[in-house]
Amino acid sequence: MKADIYNLKKEKTGEVEVSERVFSAPWKPALVKQIVDAQLANLRRPWAHAKTRGEVRGGGKKPWRQKGTGRARHGSIRSPLWIGGGKAHGPRNERDYSQKVNKKMKRAALFSVLSKKMKDGEITFIDSLQLEAPKTRPLAKVLMAYFNPKVKKLDLLMVPAEENKNLARAARNLPKTKVLSPISLNIYDLLNHKRIFIDKNAVQTIEGHYKI
Repeated sequence: MKADIYNLKKEKTGEVEVSERVFSAPWKPALVKQIVDAQLANLRRPWAHAKTRGEVRGGGKKPWRQKGTGRARHGSIRSPLWIGGGKAHGPRNERDYSQKVNKKMKRAALFSVLSKKMKDGEITFIDSLQLEAPKTRPLAKVLMAYFNPKVKKLDLLMVPAEENKNLARAARNLPKTKVLSPISLNIYDLLNHKRIFIDKNAVQTIEGHYKI
């Protein structure tokens, strides 16, 4: 399967051979949703935490003797029954929200998303994403060839062939623009950006790294 290659001036410069296994897989929305939910759940960190009676400060002394006062018996003023006491069934920060998904399912969902975006014309293969200097303004000016000049957010994910510090530094100041390594692709970032630019030299890296 062949795809067109463009330069950053939106000029066609040739073609690249891409794998049908990666860029022509069937669309599986249920699987993609499952992987996205799992990815977001794995990023979730519980912050709500209510102290139990053992964590609340004070309450070490029995408030009054067990018998003879006519009052209800109590052993601590930090019981959940008391104002300022511990919480009986409150949220705890030890909760684990992570979900386990096997590697084959992740890869199948990744190929499904790449294929869907390829079919919808949202993936563009670029001959080179190398920059001479990590400057945001020149990069933004070049990228606008692919976008409406009135658009404030490019909504773009770029995948260079290898670690590209200049590109990453230049793009991090652009809203809704991100740079990902070809071996660090994930479903959430692919779906969270409308357009995807892939360096032609990153195609083989993607096809070789992600194997079912």
